[in-house]
Amino acid sequence: MSSIEAVKPRKEISPLLKMVLELGPLVVFFFANSRGEWLAREFPALTELGGPIFIATGLFMAATAIALTASWILTRTLPMMPLISGIVVFIMGAFTLWLQNDTFIKIKPTIINTLFGVILLGGLLFGKSLLGYVFHSAFKLDEEGWRKLTIRWGIFFLVLAVLNEVVWRNFSTDFWVAFKVWGTMPITVLFTLSQMPVIMKHSLDQDTPK
Repeated sequence: MSSIEAVKPRKEISPLLKMVLELGPLVVFFFANSRGEWLAREFPALTELGGPIFIATGLFMAATAIALTASWILTRTLPMMPLISGIVVFIMGAFTLWLQNDTFIKIKPTIINTLFGVILLGGLLFGKSLLGYVFHSAFKLDEEGWRKLTIRWGIFFLVLAVLNEVVWRNFSTDFWVAFKVWGTMPITVLFTLSQMPVIMKHSLDQDTPK
């Protein structure tokens, strides 16, 4: 048996648990910001962090660390996109708490989405459809399919970056937090579903010889 054949397949977790690990920190962030004053009364130590948005930031960082740790324990791997997002959360969250300036946590989505968009679109300049490396275990597409999805997702991430800038600069902190959780996620889900025709058209399964 070759060394490649001997490699154990990566452990998979249920889609529901995966969704909880990815969305859980965002829900914690929303709850902590909306109930920040109550949390400060119930847990006086949290007042050291500052007001509601700073309490939310601290708990968001903790929830992100727990989610990444749980993902590692369950699968023995860390997905690239959640890992990069987590690193940016820790960096921008630390600056937010240290300087008591919520601008840092507000521009976190801008940084992450711009980074993903530039990486995906930049990879195409070198003939690499990098999205295929992320979702290869979920979908088997031909080269043209991955190229189309990479372009679309790259543009979509840049649109999200611009949208985040518009919202946090023109609306209240509470509105931005609510939009981050209850606006961005539905938009992303709808965009993902809208790409199913491309996925089905370019799926290699339908070309598999009988």
